[in-house]
Amino acid sequence: MNPQDAYNLCCQYQGKRVRISDNCGNTHVGRITKVDNRQVWIMPDNNGYGIGFWGFGPGAGFGYGIALGAITGIALAGLFFI
Repeated sequence: MNPQDAYNLCCQYQGKRVRISDNCGNTHVGRITKVDNRQVWIMPDNNGYGIGFWGFGPGAGFGYGIALGAITGIALAGLFFI
């Protein structure tokens, strides 16, 4: 997926629960909390409270970042996604 398309979809789905696939084969499920021109921030469904989620530094409190260029697919995650 081209980064501009990924950015547009992430902006459209901000605040919603999504399923994001990346080019490393990982699948990320959670709520989009922030989108910038380089990455999307996702708060995982397991509501982790470790340093990566609520610590200091860029994105603190927003979950974790996924580079827009690494995204291969985005889908709204309904109840059928676990």
